[in-house]
Amino acid sequence: MFSLQVERVFSAAHAIVIGGAREALHGHDWRVRVTVTGEVLDDDGLLCDFHLLERLVDAAIGPLRDSTLNDAPPFSALNPTAEHVAMHLASAVQVGLPTGLSMLRVAVTEAPGCEAAYTMELHR
Repeated sequence: MFSLQVERVFSAAHAIVIGGAREALHGHDWRVRVTVTGEVLDDDGLLCDFHLLERLVDAAIGPLRDSTLNDAPPFSALNPTAEHVAMHLASAVQVGLPTGLSMLRVAVTEAPGCEAAYTMELHR
């Protein structure tokens, strides 16, 4: 099994609701690691082009960069937890991925040592 990973960082604020109480608005430098896996390389010996994956991740985080997540779709209607951020980014990235990949994992770190991840199987 082969894997390929890219990493990006973006700044954004959020105020999540925990147990019915909304915490104070605060900011993070969100570290995003996107990993794709698969068993087959293409004719060029690539699982996926790094540059393609970088463009997909950049496009997914672009609308969130330097924002208050609570005001940005889909988080204007969805609690902007690290778990939801990871799921949202995975959903956005997977649309542009080439065929032949089997798994996509998006890990989001909002503070050192605090990581949430979302993994999806790719059936293409």
